Amino acid sequence: MARRSGMDICCDILTVAESGARKTRLVYQANLNFKIVNKYLETLIEAGFLEYREDVKTYFTTDQGSYWMTNYGAIVTPMKAMMEPESEAEAPQL
Repeated sequence: MARRSGMDICCDILTVAESGARKTRLVYQANLNFKIVNKYLETLIEAGFLEYREDVKTYFTTDQGSYWMTNYGAIVTPMKAMMEPESEAEAPQL
């Protein structure tokens, strides 16, 4: 299995945070550790894609973050489909 790119990780975090998520939920659902998630949270907040609401101690994806996710998905999804290896049915038998 290939490693995720930083952009894929950002997209995963923003997806989890769409309806609001605490840090632990982000760690588990985005399949990250706390050290890595802290780095990305800081970056996403600085970029304006994510906000932290102290009153509920929860992260939320901003409108700008949702817009970025939509455009990123529209670009990356077709490219990933083109780059995936052929299905096993089409692959030559060894």
